Amino acid sequence: MTDFKTKYGTWALVAGASEGLGAAFAEELAKRGMNLILVARRIEKLEELSKKLRDQYPIEIKCYSIDLADYAQIKPFISQLDVDPGLLVYNAAYAPIGYFDSIAEEDLNRIVDVNIKAPLLLLKMLSVKMIEKGKGAIVLMSSLAGAQGSPKIATYAASKAFNKTLAEGLWYELKNHGIDVLSCFAGAVSTPGYKKAQNSKDGPGTLDAEKVASLTLNALGKGPTIIPGFVNKLAHFFMVRLFPKKLAISIMGRNTKDLI
Repeated sequence: MTDFKTKYGTWALVAGASEGLGAAFAEELAKRGMNLILVARRIEKLEELSKKLRDQYPIEIKCYSIDLADYAQIKPFISQLDVDPGLLVYNAAYAPIGYFDSIAEEDLNRIVDVNIKAPLLLLKMLSVKMIEKGKGAIVLMSSLAGAQGSPKIATYAASKAFNKTLAEGLWYELKNHGIDVLSCFAGAVSTPGYKKAQNSKDGPGTLDAEKVASLTLNALGKGPTIIPGFVNKLAHFFMVRLFPKKLAISIMGRNTKDLI
């Protein structure tokens, strides 16, 4: 296992860390000896996770209640940090379910704020210090839903396509500064949000959050994108390489029609 503290620095920031995949990333980073800055809206969830991790690992943890939809909260938060995160995991996402005509305007705005504007701002601010130090890492969570139009989660899927494309471009730009950038093109992950949307039914290829976090962190420095899980790799190959786009979108539509 790579010595993350030597390669990236002693502190990692996990955005969207309150539960599910974000909490799994926090624990995987704790296993690797990294101190943690945990960010989410629900401070009680962060403090609960923090206590659990501090009981198991000899690390420092700082918890912050930040609404990642609020651009005005993010900038002063980063500016006032007394440590420099050498690794960023942006896991936060907003994903209202419904056909486009039923999604409220404020929900569309929140998708853009949480899924696009917030990671852009965090990347811009944190990468400055990473470039100065000549080392760092950035993980952006994308989704297989972003590989093609995805009915009933169309705007969310489009925002995830943005994150994948952004990570791929930054992987090339920042590698000369010693910074590893990676997009995790995840399929179904067994998290509380996923179980709620699926009415507690796991779909094909569903992976545990801990597995996705471990595979993703292990892939840092090996390329711009990872698709965790063999079934997900196979599905992506068929949907992107083999099937006509109209068929791929229709398949997604059939798979998402029962989301709640």
